[in-house]
Amino acid sequence: MGISKIVIALGLSAGLAACGNNIGEQALGGGVVGAGLAAATGGSLAQGAALGAGANVLACNTNITNCKRN
Repeated sequence: MGISKIVIALGLSAGLAACGNNIGEQALGGGVVGAGLAAATGGSLAQGAALGAGANVLACNTNITNCKRN
């Protein structure tokens, strides 16, 4: 995947953080978004899901995205 596709994918996914109430929900939400972006950009679905899950869990637990939990 070229750098331009990565930049576009990151830009499109910036507002898609899905903070769940626990790590499982956070990983699932991020994995779905990551796999979807990988499919849209011609990347590996497994790699996209893994990166998306990890990134979303990190973002939610470091409060980068200002998640509001119920």
